[in-house]
Amino acid sequence: MNADIRPIRTPAEQAILASLSGLPAGGDRLADLRRAAARSFEEHGLPHRRVEEWKYTDLRTLMREAVPVAGTAAVAQADARATLLRGVEARRIVVANGAVVPELSDLADLEEGLNLTTLSAALASGDEVLGRLGGILPGRYDAALALNTALAKDGVVIVVAPGAKIERPVHVAHVFAGETAAASYVRSLVVIGAGATFTFAESFEGPDGLAYQANAATEFMVGDEAHLDVVRLQEDGAGAFHLATLLFDIGRQAIVHAFTFSTGAAVARTSLYATLSGEDSQVGFNGATLLKGRQHADATLFLDHTAPGCESRELFKTVLDDSARGVFQGKIVVRQAAQKTDGRMMSRALVLGDEAEMDNKPELEIFADDVQCGHGATCGAIDDELLFYLRARGIPMKEAQSLLVQAFVGEAIETVEHDGLREALVERAEGWLKARG
Repeated sequence: MNADIRPIRTPAEQAILASLSGLPAGGDRLADLRRAAARSFEEHGLPHRRVEEWKYTDLRTLMREAVPVAGTAAVAQADARATLLRGVEARRIVVANGAVVPELSDLADLEEGLNLTTLSAALASGDEVLGRLGGILPGRYDAALALNTALAKDGVVIVVAPGAKIERPVHVAHVFAGETAAASYVRSLVVIGAGATFTFAESFEGPDGLAYQANAATEFMVGDEAHLDVVRLQEDGAGAFHLATLLFDIGRQAIVHAFTFSTGAAVARTSLYATLSGEDSQVGFNGATLLKGRQHADATLFLDHTAPGCESRELFKTVLDDSARGVFQGKIVVRQAAQKTDGRMMSRALVLGDEAEMDNKPELEIFADDVQCGHGATCGAIDDELLFYLRARGIPMKEAQSLLVQAFVGEAIETVEHDGLREALVERAEGWLKARG
């Protein structure tokens, strides 16, 4: 006789499942995607430490409660709180509490070759580009992506025409503007035509006093010989819970650079999945994370080389103060057809606090025989000799430490190609160091 085994659900899982029960029945493709994601979550629930990819970020333990989906934000409040990257010359789209705010967004007079709309508008009009939504799958269950797929109702949909050179970046400014804890889900789709050039930036911010939850996912479909730069700045409030998923499908001879800069949220997890499906492409996925207090941040990457001749570079820098905890998990897979692959992955952590912790887990899985691949990880304190050198020249201890930390993260920030965005990130790093005292 078979026993009726029922999984034990945490209060957070029970609340999430209750919210998923109200999803519309299947019928069109997106509704089917939502229902499939809901079923997947119902089967697997929140991941825990016995799930390898979530060993260091036990979501079932960390997400103690599920908050209701956020309501519409007041325009004035959203405008006042959306402050990041305002000095950068960019087309700005404000997303407050998970919904695009048209009054605060620059949606008119689009450059030639740029098609930009909101997900809600695309859904209402039945835009055929939505047939590509959900087209990039991570190949494994991802609770954050499943919840995003099931619950996201808005975001941006961008299509760059083949050959178009879009000089001005598009900046999507995510902000939480509520007065009570709530959850926001944003889903975006970016399709870059063959030979096109485009820069996409995102920022995330919110108040410190609320335990709000932000869940954002963006799919990037990069055509042959296209050039895409992605910059992501996460400065959510001190009590926030931030989950992010970036998915890339990269064509032939394309160039893709993505940079993530994180200083915010109580708990943050960024998952990046990239498939190099065209030959001779070059990608660079880099990041800098600066944590203090009891913050927890996790950067998890999965790069799948399926075509020959591609090059991938990953450099992640983490600075940990007080009792903060950082996590880096990176895996490069080289398929048998991906001969001549050149892959390098490196994670470096600088530990400033006596109780801080860093967990590094770089991996390689190679099925081809003519490749050059390597990975590494380091973790240590500030070099005493360098500190002594600066102190001997009359530089106070805190200032000397700040100079060395700035140089440490600067190596990663220098990989950002866009001048304005790079300078803005340098300013954010300097601001973090000044606030440290």
